[in-house]
Amino acid sequence: MKRTFTKHWNDYELIDAGNQEKLERWGDIITIRPDMNAYFKAILSEKEWRNKAHFEFVESSKSSGTWQALKKGPPTKWAINFKQLTLNIELTKFKHVGIFPEQRVNWDFIADNLNDGDRFLNLFAYTGAASIAARAKGADVFHCDSVKQVISWGNENMQSSGLSDIHWIHEDALKFAQREIKRGKKYNGIVMDPPAFGIGAKKQRWKIENKFPELLAAALELKEPGGFIVINTYSPRLDEEKIRKITKELVAHEKVEVTTLSMRTTTGKTLEYGLRTIITG
Repeated sequence: MKRTFTKHWNDYELIDAGNQEKLERWGDIITIRPDMNAYFKAILSEKEWRNKAHFEFVESSKSSGTWQALKKGPPTKWAINFKQLTLNIELTKFKHVGIFPEQRVNWDFIADNLNDGDRFLNLFAYTGAASIAARAKGADVFHCDSVKQVISWGNENMQSSGLSDIHWIHEDALKFAQREIKRGKKYNGIVMDPPAFGIGAKKQRWKIENKFPELLAAALELKEPGGFIVINTYSPRLDEEKIRKITKELVAHEKVEVTTLSMRTTTGKTLEYGLRTIITG
């Protein structure tokens, strides 16, 4: 499997990983979070991790937990910068903090491949780092997510970055995409970041391995000729072989690249995040 490596930047550093956890720096704040992909041994000792970290996430279930402060006084909400963008960070009970830093490679890709006035669609858009990266290039941005709170968070990121006029859509991503097809809409760039399993706006459950062909088919219909599609997936049930089989059936003339999205820690370990599928042409 070919890897695509994403990079640190001034306000983000993956310091170390191992023992199913990762040690990360967000601006001046350092956190310890669980990560099942860090199945190997860490370079730094547990004592070194805890001496560095301000917060540690302690799981109470597979989907939630609490943050424990390891030092006195650090804020639980703050902001970091990525180039000209401002991203608001908050410690949530789901171990997330508001951005997925491994997606930096996609933000760079968006900046390199969108022009002023292009139409851009972000599906399963979360707090909108990709959306504001596209808006910063002058694109007409449509941001769709089924969770109201993360749309509000995305709006805060847009305003903090000195931007405006993103179209915020609170809706099931696939249903919105299918409606856009019926309306005859087209996009120069489409990014989607579907979870391994999900619940739509009307509480309907679905799994990415079942929905991937439908999502890809919709994106292909919405893509302008010469445009791009970026899909990030995180389920072991949707591996590279399955993605290549599905894209072979659905993609006619475009170029398809499937790689493992990865990042190197400062200590030299490689952490994998899932599969990144890019369709261009």
